[in-house]
Amino acid sequence: MRGVEAAARALVGVRFRLHGRDSVHGLDCVGLVAAATGREAPTGYGWRSGDAGRVAALLDAQFLRGEDEPGAVMLLRAGPGQLHLAIRVSDGIVHADAGLRRVAWRPGAPPWPVLGYWKGEG
Repeated sequence: MRGVEAAARALVGVRFRLHGRDSVHGLDCVGLVAAATGREAPTGYGWRSGDAGRVAALLDAQFLRGEDEPGAVMLLRAGPGQLHLAIRVSDGIVHADAGLRRVAWRPGAPPWPVLGYWKGEG
């Protein structure tokens, strides 16, 4: 298991917190990606943001484009006007689930359309 996948799995169970940036106080999907990859997380975003191009540009500034592989950062369209980030793990995804109020592992393929992959490692 590679570093980002292991780091994401270690965060499963951490409580959900919008704009959360640490595992003590809680994480949102952006905070989860930052914590698992060791990168800086952007701030100043809203609960809903349908601008996939803007979010992809933010990801491009931090990561190289990648493939669907364990440790990859995934940009997902979770609903109309709602984007979501997750970490691909070997048997599913790890993401900050607002409905469950925690970081969760979800088996299998994500239930939302994937808009892109970025290399979480390196």
